[in-house]
Amino acid sequence: MVENFVIVRTYSAGVHCGVLISHKDKRVELSNARRIWRWKGENTLHEISLRGCAEEWSRISEPVDNIVLTEAIEVIKCTQEARVNLERSRWEK
Repeated sequence: MVENFVIVRTYSAGVHCGVLISHKDKRVELSNARRIWRWKGENTLHEISLRGCAEEWSRISEPVDNIVLTEAIEVIKCTQEARVNLERSRWEK
C-alpha cells in the first residue's frame, strides 16, 4: 500500500490521512498529512475511505509535509473520490 492515500486511526493521536510512506508494526509514516478532527455525513472511517466526508461541520487540518504515527490501529486505503474530498482543509477561521 506504500504511496497510496490512506486514513490512519491511532490509539491516542486521532485520525489522519495522507500518502503512505512506510508502515511497520504500529509505526506509520505519512507525507502530505492532515488530521481529520471531526466529520459528518459518513458513519465510519470505512465510508470516509470510500467517499470522504461532508463539507459542513467536518474539520480537516492544513497539511504537514511529514508525520510519524507510533500507535496506528488501522490503515485504510482510500478511493480517488475520497482523496479529492479529504485533501481540502475545512476549518472555520
